Amino acid sequence: MTSNSNLSSMRRVVEQLKLEASVERIKVSQAAAELQQYCLQNAGKDALLVGVPTGSNPFREPRSCAVL
Repeated sequence: MTSNSNLSSMRRVVEQLKLEASVERIKVSQAAAELQQYCLQNAGKDALLVGVPTGSNPFREPRSCAVL
């Protein structure tokens, strides 16, 4: 029984390794250049860089209501 479970486990490992070997890979330098280009292209849309307009900020402090 142990040999059957071991064989089954090894088959799963082999299938996983085959799947990982078939993944297309690119060089780190190419990936870094593409990431840098993406960041530069989308910097204008980044709320951490340009800020959030006050009217559309869902995390702004609620306004207090004064009743006279």
